[in-house]
Parts: sequence; C-alpha cells; structure tokens
Amino acid sequence: MSAAERRVDVEGVAVSPDHLIGGRRVGSPTTFETRSPTDWSRVLAEVARGDADTADAAVSAAVEGFAVWSTLTAEERAAHLHRLADLIEARNDDIAIVETLDMGFLHESMKERLVARGATNFRLYADLARHHEERSWEARGADHVVQRMPAGPAVVITPWNAPFMLETWKVAPALAAGNSVVLKPAEWSPLSASLLADLTVEAGFPPGVFNLVQGIGEEVGAALVADPRVRRITFTGSPETARHIGRAAADNIVPFTAELGGKGPLVVFADADLEAAAKMAAAQYDDSGQVCLAGTRLLVEESIREPFLELFHRHVDAHVPGDPRDPATTMAPLVHPDHLARVEAFVERARAAGDRVVRGGHRIGELHYAPTLIEPASNASEIVQNEVFGPVLTFQTFADEDEAVGLANSTRYGLSAIVFTTSRSRAERVGRAIRAGIVWANTFLVRDLTAPFGGCGISGIGREGGDHALEFHSDLKTLIIAGGTTVDDRS
Repeated sequence: MSAAERRVDVEGVAVSPDHLIGGRRVGSPTTFETRSPTDWSRVLAEVARGDADTADAAVSAAVEGFAVWSTLTAEERAAHLHRLADLIEARNDDIAIVETLDMGFLHESMKERLVARGATNFRLYADLARHHEERSWEARGADHVVQRMPAGPAVVITPWNAPFMLETWKVAPALAAGNSVVLKPAEWSPLSASLLADLTVEAGFPPGVFNLVQGIGEEVGAALVADPRVRRITFTGSPETARHIGRAAADNIVPFTAELGGKGPLVVFADADLEAAAKMAAAQYDDSGQVCLAGTRLLVEESIREPFLELFHRHVDAHVPGDPRDPATTMAPLVHPDHLARVEAFVERARAAGDRVVRGGHRIGELHYAPTLIEPASNASEIVQNEVFGPVLTFQTFADEDEAVGLANSTRYGLSAIVFTTSRSRAERVGRAIRAGIVWANTFLVRDLTAPFGGCGISGIGREGGDHALEFHSDLKTLIIAGGTTVDDRS
C-alpha cells in the first residue's frame, strides 16, 4: 500500500516509518514498535514490518534500478554520491537527534563524529571509484585490460549500534561500484536509515537504486538474502546470524562479507605511559561498551598491576551515566531491555562461576549498567571468551611478552587489539604477533578509511574499506584483444 503521507514526529524531525521501494514509500499490514533508550516508555514509531512479499518487491525494484545505475559512468555516479553527502551534512542535526533517541549513543558524538562520517563515506567511495584506473598490459602478442563490472543488486544488513555510520559505510561502496542496494536496518534502531532513504530521493537517485526494507531479521531479512537475484550480501552483526546468512549465500553462490564483533585485548606493558593506558582502558566504557572494536580484555604486566588499577579506577569514577542528550553524560544507556538483561546475565553467570567482580556488576536506573570490571578465575571463563557487548571488562595479568601474546590470541575472535608500550620495536613485534584485523599501538579508533577493515576467526570474513570494498562489489573481467587490431569503426 502507498504510504506517502505517513510520518512520525521525532523531536521535531519528520520520519517515515515505512519502506522505500522503487522510489516510493510503501507500508505493510503489520508493524513493530521502536522505543527510545532515553525513556523506554516512549514509543518513537510503529514501523512497517516487512515480509517475504516486501523482500520480493524490493529486490525486483533493485533489479530495475541496477539496469539504469550500472550503465552510468563512475563520474555520473560520483555526482549523485557527492550530492547525497552534501545533504547529509545539511541534515546532520536532524539525523543525530533521531539516532540518539532511537539508539541511545551520545548526541555530541553523533553530531561531530558518526553522522559526519556518513557524508565522508559517500565522498570517499565516489572519488575512489572515479579515480580507479583499469589495469592494462601486453602479453603474448595481445593487449590485456582488467575491467570492473558492477555485480548486481546488493543486500546490506546493518546492526543497531551506530546504525547511520555503518549503513553509509556499507551502502557507499556498493553504489559507487555501480550496484543497486536493498538496505535492511536493525529493528532496534531503524529510523535514521529512513532519513537516509529520503536523502537518496532528494539527491535524484533513479528509482530502485536505493531501497529500504524495515522489519524483523528472521522474516524479511531471511527472504532478502535467499533471493537468487541478489548478487552481493554484506552484513554486520552476530556470528549466529552470519551463519544463517552464509548458508543462504552459499545456496545461491553469492559473495558474502561479514563483520561479526570482537573480544579485543588491551595490552599494557610495564614501560607504557600508564596514565594514557589507564585513561584509554576506562574509555572502553564509552557508549556502554556497545562497540565491536572495544578493548574489553585488559591484559596488564604483573609488575604494574596496582598502579595501573589505581589510575584506571580514578578514570572510571569520572564516568557519568545519564541522558545521551546531556553534554555532561559520558555513558549512554543500553539500547534495549533485552540487551540489558543479556549483559546482566553474563555478569551473574561469571559470579556463579567464581569470577571476581572488582567493581560494578549492577543496574543503574532503567537502562544503564554500571561500568563493571571482572577478574576471571580462569582464562577459559565465559566472561573472557565470549563477547558481552556491554560495559563489562575483564582484568588479567601476564609475566612477559610471550604470555601477553598468548592471552591476546586465546579467544575465537580477532577483530581488534590495543597495545600500550613506549618501545617501537615491541609495538611492531607484538602488533605483528597478535591475530586481529586491526591493531593499535598507543592509540585507538585512528584509521584511514582506505585501509582494509575486517576480522579474523569468528570476527568475520572478507574485508571492507577503500578498494577492498569496491573489489568486493564488482565482478572483474579481463578483455584480451589480439595485437594488430587497429581499425576504429566508431562513428
């Protein structure tokens, strides 16, 4: 059904709670609620609940959109992407407040970092695709040219944390490569994706090039990834969901990338700047630990155990849980009561297993959880080995570099790691020895967006970022023309 007029007011911002398919807003017979972590009694919107028919319509629209979009030059597509980036910058405040209310991250961080990054993502990939040069050479008497071909409709499935930034990070390379997109955002924070859909229409994208489908993963998401017309799937979320998507992708022989979270070590050597290391460790509670890259396993050299903990507790004491719209707040609420219950259950199981809760381990108000530090009884403890995705860190000590590396590599995850040492040679040596998609030494969250991004182990498959993402969203063709073919019959 057409739903062109259906809008909800979110702090003065008009947001459509419906799908965008083929350039038109489309509703569904049933809906689901999205509520605000800032006040769980507050229903922000009744959002369209897509189903298999919705998925079929969206992929059909994407097939039609691909037929148009894939024929444009990289320059023509770049013009659309730059217009979209301009519009994101112009609507930064609106996107930030909607996302803060829908997901709960700190408003200032949304405005200054995450939404701004969305515009940067589109500019980056527009320019990378436009300036990418075909590889050509002569061999065996023939000219060889390697060309990128747009692959086809792409399904993009994104998580509930920092949704707008992660949606643009995945959508931008797909569009820049010449693919059409069906975006399915997480049902816990779906509204900022709807603003992105509005902006693609305003930017003049042909109908069907960008489609938005709202709904529950097991329903509409499963139908999207099973559609044989889909030629690329990219997902960020849990390993459990990735296994289901991977099976569907395998059935249709569709390339699939997945970024699946982490259990990153934060390794502190005795020669480190302890003040900087302790401050960074305390900062892992920012956004209530709902960040896949967070260093959640503190590994500290035994000789500095006590001075490190003293500094760490001082910095953690400065955290202020509260309303994410308040500039004084440093710890956001957890996104959903179900997620709070999950985090709480992890801590209670740790207690029951004999792990020592050093600090925290309790709720604060409706959807906040106290910054929690646990000293495990064993490295095999669940709290060490499994991702909590909340404000819960573990604390372990090591005797030497070999033990530090062994502990760092002792989980199934391998997304990120942080190392603190003043020794350049140790930073490089340990950085090379840790198995992770990215390792920071004496810093965190500093990254050139053209660098590869992804994880090892159950932290994911494939790489995003720069040309790596453009290659994923393309099919490569080698054109071979025999030497001596010189007649040019172009009119």
